[in-house]
This record gives sequence, structure tokens and C-alpha cells, in this order.
Amino acid sequence: MTSPDYDIITIGGGVGGSALATVMAEAGAHVLVLERETNFSDRIRGEWLAPWGVAEAEELGIYSTLKAGGAHDLPGVTANLFGPGERRDFPSTTPQGLPALTFFHPDAQEALLAGASDAGVEVRRGVRVTEVRADSSPQLTLRDGSEETRLCARIIVSAEGRTSLARKALGLDAHSHRSSHLLAGVLLEGMTIDDTGSILGHHLDSGRLAVLFPQGNGRVRAYVAYPADDAERLQGKNAYDRFVETSVACGIPAAAFDGVTIGGPLATFTGDDTWVDHPYRAGVALLGDAAGISDPTWGQGLSLAFRDARALRDALVGCDDWDVAGDCYAEEHDQYFQTIVEVENWLDTIYLTPGSESDAIRARALPRIAEDPGRIPDHIFSGPDLPSGETIRRRFYGED
Repeated sequence: MTSPDYDIITIGGGVGGSALATVMAEAGAHVLVLERETNFSDRIRGEWLAPWGVAEAEELGIYSTLKAGGAHDLPGVTANLFGPGERRDFPSTTPQGLPALTFFHPDAQEALLAGASDAGVEVRRGVRVTEVRADSSPQLTLRDGSEETRLCARIIVSAEGRTSLARKALGLDAHSHRSSHLLAGVLLEGMTIDDTGSILGHHLDSGRLAVLFPQGNGRVRAYVAYPADDAERLQGKNAYDRFVETSVACGIPAAAFDGVTIGGPLATFTGDDTWVDHPYRAGVALLGDAAGISDPTWGQGLSLAFRDARALRDALVGCDDWDVAGDCYAEEHDQYFQTIVEVENWLDTIYLTPGSESDAIRARALPRIAEDPGRIPDHIFSGPDLPSGETIRRRFYGED
């Protein structure tokens, strides 16, 4: 068995990888983070952290780092999707008693990676991992310019996103649940709306949804979910007028878009769920999008990444045998990830899926929900530890 160069090598210095590296360094581990990008850029990645995800950030001790990096508290939401359109206050209506959080993703990445360095993590940027081997001595090959280096670790953590090289090296087959809709997003500047709450609008007849997530100082990330069979995608600046029209049709006030400028790309993504079973094998663990991607429409990606970091940290700190710890993490991950995906699929059926089958479910469920909004599962705000399963689904679908 080769002597490890590091306790942990994390591939990817994004929010999940940096968070894990920080807390493990604080626990005494010798940690290396490898990050391909020298400068993080806007790619319309998740920028809304649910109250349950904020609790995970606090548990990891990185909430203050996010705030110092410009994160913005978002204590409320006004929506016509989960009730009659009244404002909901998160601190008083979630088990965590916390607001949601928004931030500009590149700023959060930089803040968390700098925080990892301050915690004693060795950070190397502008480098590329070309090979990962999972065995009794997990190792990887690193390319820096024209030089290649092979490094070993007690555990390698892939936090490199949906194109994870490590996931391919492990030979793990990805499962996928096809979505009925697509999600478009764009960054807007100079939007004069109340920045203490998000605004979510829904047009049930067309299966479209729109949401505004204020980040403070007039910056807002806007999203539109729309049917996947639409002839034209909301893609590129030429599609911006249609993006606004769709948002307004969903109930977003037209005046909200007056005088705004586009601050980044307008692009569309699939709403598919994609994941692997048991994201650990032979000294290599998958974290965040490398382990599983839930439908971005429901905004669970960041919260799940921080839950992954916390669950893996707890497993590693609590067990000297890191192979056993990796398996424990993977088992826990499968449970909470599948709970989130299950509830998201229920929400899709009621609110975003066209067709006679969903129409029949809506005809039965929506009148009951109008009488009792508590029938709606609250997992996307309050987290996967809430009760789930067939009893909760039947109540949501109006079958009880």
C-alpha cells in the first residue's frame, strides 16, 4: 500500500468541495483542493439556498464566510404556487427558523475557496485531473501545464460537477428521470423590487413557472420553467423579450422588468434528475452534482451539496476506517437525495406536467389543497428529514 501524500484530495474547489475541505482541515486532516478554473465565471448555477440548506451551512461553520462573500438573507417568499399568493416568512414557518440565502455563485466560490486556504488547505488552481484510480491506495494523475504528477490520498473526493471524471472511473451507471420541462435563467441588474423575499409565479394551464431571487443592490437571478416540447428555447439575449413575457404571464409584475439590464447569459437547462447509487467506492467519494443532480427548478442543488459535505465530514470524523466511513456516507446520501427527488417529482406532477393523467390528479388534489395548504409537502424549504413516503404523497394528491 502506497503511503498517501494527503489525507484528502478534493477535485473541484466549488462550494461543496471547498466547504468539505475547510471542515476537514479544521478537524486536523491534511487536505489538497484541485481547481481547474483560475477565475470563476457566471454559468447560471444555483444561487438560492433553502432554509434547510442554510442550517447545513451553519452546521459546517461556513455561513459567516458566505455572508462575508456577499450572500443576502431572503427571509420570505411570495408565491401563487404553494397557496393563495400571500407572503411566507421562513424564520417563523420552517423547523430551522432561518431565512433562505441568495448569492452570486462566483463570489461564493471565491469566498469559500479563500476560507479553505485560511483553514490550512493547500489549494492549486489552473490544474486538471486526467486520471483517477480507486483501490486500496486511491490516486490521481494531475496535469499542470506540461507536467504530470501522481498523488495518493486516504480518500479522494470528486466535487467536480456533473461531468465527474471520478464517477466514470468508478464505473457507476447514472440513473435519470426525464422531466417534462426545461429551466431558463438569467442575471438581471437594476431591478427595483423588494429584496427581502423571492417572488414565484405560476401559470397552471400552460405548465409554466417563473421566479425572481433578489441578491441585494438591484441584482436578481430570474428563472422560467416551461414545457420541454416548446418549439423555441429561451436561449440567448434575443430570447429575453419572450422570457419576460412568460414571467409576466406567470404573475410576475411587468413593472419589475422596467429599466433592468441583462448581467449575464440567458440559457436553458434540462430539468432531469440524474444520480448514481451509493456514491462511494474504494477510497473515492462523490459529492454534490457528481453524486446526484436534482431538478434545478426546485432549487435543491446547493442545499444538497452542503448536506453532502456535512454528512461526509461526520462519517470521516466519526470513524478511523475511512472505507467504512465512505460507505456510511453513501448510504445516508442515497436516503436524503431520493427523498428530495421523490417530492420534486410529486410537485412536477401537480404543477408542471401536462396531460390527462396529471389533469385528473390536479382535479382531485387542488380543491383539497385550497382548503388545506398543509397538504403540500414542504421538503424544498424545510429539508429531507421531514416525513415522506406513500402517506405524504396520498395526502398531497388528495387521495385520502
